[in-house]
Amino acid sequence: MSDRPVVLLVDDERQIHRFLRPTLEASGYAVVAAETGADALHAVAAQPPALILLDLGLPDMDGQTVLRRLRAVGAIPVIVLSARDRPHEKIIALDSGADDYVEKPFDVGELLARMRTALRHAGAAREAPPVLRFGNLELNLEKRIVLVDGQTVSLTPREYDLLAILARSEGRVITHRALLTAVWGPAHAEDVQYLRVYVGQLRQKLGQLAGRLIVTEAGVGYRLAEA
Repeated sequence: MSDRPVVLLVDDERQIHRFLRPTLEASGYAVVAAETGADALHAVAAQPPALILLDLGLPDMDGQTVLRRLRAVGAIPVIVLSARDRPHEKIIALDSGADDYVEKPFDVGELLARMRTALRHAGAAREAPPVLRFGNLELNLEKRIVLVDGQTVSLTPREYDLLAILARSEGRVITHRALLTAVWGPAHAEDVQYLRVYVGQLRQKLGQLAGRLIVTEAGVGYRLAEA
């Protein structure tokens, strides 16, 4: 399974899972299933998939909300699958960061082609060097190494994940909820004080100059200052 692209299928209709899962697996994908928005966010935080197929009509939260939270923490390709055929729904989804939008019922061959296109685009984006630099702070995303003034900084896995999410979204505010969900899971989505403690520890370890790169947006979240 490890050498096959993982697809997260998010839909509360079990017949969709029964129909799509064998088709996707026969086409070379490994499939992870989620029936709620919370389950989807938890699955992404635990193991980011190669691609997400997302239904908008979920039982616990609107799919547009799930999409916005996914986009706040990463650039995993997302194809929306929805029976909603209203044009404004499609526009909102695409503006919120969906890579594509496929209306139900759909042709499986067309869906597979759109998936291949989304994965190609994502692969091209990942060809950039995996080293990010912000002033005297350097992150090697491939090796999970953090340097300040050329010296290695020892971070816990949670501290590193928190910093990496901010770094990948340089200059963009990431909300408290989005950070907590991505790093600790949906069960901790409201633990803002918990997040403040970790940000404080991270700033202390990075030192005065690098620590200042993590900017607090009062009442909203955090962002990494643009280099």
